[in-house]
Amino acid sequence: MKFQGLAAGAAAAFTLLSTSSAFAVTEISWWHAMTGANNEVVEQLSKEFNESQGDYKIVPVFKGTYPETLNAGIAAFRAKQPPAIMQVFDVGTGVMMAAEGAVKPVAEILSMGGGTFDKSQYLPGIVAYYSKPDGTMLSFPYNSSSPILYYNKDIFEKAGLDVNNPPKTWPEVWEAARKIKTSGAASCGYTSTWLTWIHLENFASWNDLQYATHENGLADTNVELKFNSPIFVKHFQEIADLAKDGVFRYGGRTSEAKQIFLAGECGIFTESSGGLGDIVKSGMNYGIGQLPYEPDAKGAPQNTTPGGASLWVFGGKSDEEYKGVAEFFKFLSKTDIQARLHQVSGYLPVTLAAYEETKKSGFYDKNPGRETPILQMMGKAPTENSKGVRLVNLPQVRDIQNEEFEKMLAGEQTAQQALDNAVQRGNAAIQQALGN
Repeated sequence: MKFQGLAAGAAAAFTLLSTSSAFAVTEISWWHAMTGANNEVVEQLSKEFNESQGDYKIVPVFKGTYPETLNAGIAAFRAKQPPAIMQVFDVGTGVMMAAEGAVKPVAEILSMGGGTFDKSQYLPGIVAYYSKPDGTMLSFPYNSSSPILYYNKDIFEKAGLDVNNPPKTWPEVWEAARKIKTSGAASCGYTSTWLTWIHLENFASWNDLQYATHENGLADTNVELKFNSPIFVKHFQEIADLAKDGVFRYGGRTSEAKQIFLAGECGIFTESSGGLGDIVKSGMNYGIGQLPYEPDAKGAPQNTTPGGASLWVFGGKSDEEYKGVAEFFKFLSKTDIQARLHQVSGYLPVTLAAYEETKKSGFYDKNPGRETPILQMMGKAPTENSKGVRLVNLPQVRDIQNEEFEKMLAGEQTAQQALDNAVQRGNAAIQQALGN
């Protein structure tokens, strides 16, 4: 702290400095994208940390959707006014990794606070996704998720479907969705958030299919997209046909479809496990099932890949701020905090200890289906096709995919044309981003 224009003597200056230091609290800004029940969790965790000590104050700031938050962070960095912590969704991992010098690795941050990051204590799939090829952990796993199937039990009962047996394969989903529509149990059978994440990226990993070369970008950045093979085309053409018949209803590119499901308009819904909080809060009589798989895929089901987000730390902050960030990350790593975050939100328990504690407490026995997203991700050792997708410009590639899907759903092109266009345009965008 600099004090200018002080004319008082040394004793008075010492008194002033001592008094200021005694009450000085270092504020740490945390930009995030959480809404609804998940925003309440962010506010509560920040409040608990702030009350647990008197040196640092976490100030959570909602910045919009995941893409909006990422764009806000990039703009703030360019203006040299970034937050200390920013929540970045999985798609932005490649973007953040490419911004050398803009961020500080989480391991470095924790060491500044006298701690270490023990990767062995975290779920392996999550650690691998947020690390560099050399194993350096770059960001702090906060709200990791896996896509799962939700269904409205009351609608299932009206349609004559088994309320205790949700569909396990995509053909079973299509059949149940058509029955919901034709029976009049609901105005639509099926809807989904995040078509790019659930129906492309996780469709690839869950069915052990190649999305792109070089382990989907985890082994090398110069990748070629490959998701226009026949099995992908078949899947998306089935969605297009359902949309034409009014059985599938498109809500939007991100999580907009959640409101369609919560309103009781559709009986089946695929969404992040992190969307559970709002579904529970709605009072709906719901059920949970695994993410459906494609029975024609030889390796299915394989494993899903983590979605959600992690916490990145920007460079250019003071050592005192970094010490505060380290303390906050240590707070978030506590077993009881991680277990509670998992249980109230539907996000995965990112530490093994939190998972074991939750299991030991009988939580999964009392809440059927809540272990499903964890088992999906941990069920099998990842293959080259199922470690996740990491592109230098994945948000841009997703925008391209969404543009082509929306034309397909509007009846302007076939699934083959949509995927061919998305691959061609996506590959060109990747090369441009690489400067080739």
